[in-house]
Amino acid sequence: MSTSTDRIAVISGGVGAARFLRAVISAVDPERIDAVVNTGDDTVLHGLSISPDLDTVTYTLANAIDPVRGWGLVDETWTAMAALERYEEVRPDGSSAAPRWFGLGDQDLATHFYRTARLAEGATLTEVTEEIRRAWTVPIRLIPMSDERCSTMVTLADDGTEVSFQDYFVRLHHSVPVSSVRFDGEADLGPSAHDAIASASVVMIAPSNPLVSIGPIRSLPGAEDLLASRRDDCVAISPIVGGAALKGPADRMLTELGHEPTVVGVARLYAPIASVLVIDPADAALADAVEAEGLRCVVQPSIMSEPQVAYDLAMAALHSVGAG
Repeated sequence: MSTSTDRIAVISGGVGAARFLRAVISAVDPERIDAVVNTGDDTVLHGLSISPDLDTVTYTLANAIDPVRGWGLVDETWTAMAALERYEEVRPDGSSAAPRWFGLGDQDLATHFYRTARLAEGATLTEVTEEIRRAWTVPIRLIPMSDERCSTMVTLADDGTEVSFQDYFVRLHHSVPVSSVRFDGEADLGPSAHDAIASASVVMIAPSNPLVSIGPIRSLPGAEDLLASRRDDCVAISPIVGGAALKGPADRMLTELGHEPTVVGVARLYAPIASVLVIDPADAALADAVEAEGLRCVVQPSIMSEPQVAYDLAMAALHSVGAG
C-alpha cells in the first residue's frame, strides 16, 4: 500500500506525456511526482539549445501552452521569425544560417536564450531545467533523461538519407516513411533520472511515442536494466487508440519499423519493462491479446478530453500497481 510520501516516476515524451502529467497532478500531491523527460529530439538552431519535450511539459504544466497547437506558448507572436526572411536572398548556398522551418516564438526565445547561456556557463541540463521549472512555477520535478547529448536520428525510406528527428518531424512534417531510427551519442542516464526511477514506488510510462519519445530513454546505458528491475511496479498507458495515434506519427512509425500498430504491438514493446498496460475501451476486444504478451491489461478511457476523464485515467493507472 502506497503512502502520501511515496514517489512516482513518469517516463515522458512530449504532448501526450504533458497532458498525462497534468492528469497525475490532479490525482496526487504534485510534490510526489518526478518526470523523466526525453531529450533525444533536442537540437541547436540559431546557436540556441532547444529542448522541445522539456519545454512542452513545462509550458503545459504552467498552463501557458498554446491549446490549439499543443506546443509553444499561448498568445505567441512571431516577429523574430518573420524578420529572418530578409536574409534568405543573401544566405550562401549550403549555409544553415537563419532557418525558418522550425518556428520559435518571440516569448519562447527567452527560454532558449536562458538555457543556452546557463549551459555555456557550465551548468548541467538538469540544473538548468530545475531553474526553468522554478521560473514557471511547475509543481513537479522535471528531469532530463541525460546531461549529455543523445540525438534521435531517422533514416528516410525513400532515399536512405539520415536526418535529425526535428528535420523529420518539423521540416518534413513527419509525412515521409522511415526505415530505421537510431540514437547517436555517448550519453548516460543522468544521476537524477536514475535516482528518480530507482527510488520511486511506482513507475509510469506516459502515452508517448514508444519508439522516439520513450525509446531514447531506454537506449541509454543501464536504463533498460533499471526499468526492467522496476517492472512489477511499472504501468504503461498506450498512445495508440483504435489502431491510431492521437497525435503525431507513432502509428505510422510502428508500421514502417516492423511493429504492429495496435495496443498489442505496444504491449510487445513494453513487456520487458512494464507489468500493466492501460488501453482505451476502443481496444477492449484486444485485451486478451495484450495479456498474452505477458502484461495485465486495464481498460480505461484514455482520451483526456475532459478533466474528469484525465483524473480517472491517472487513478486507474496508479491503482493498477497498488498506488494512489
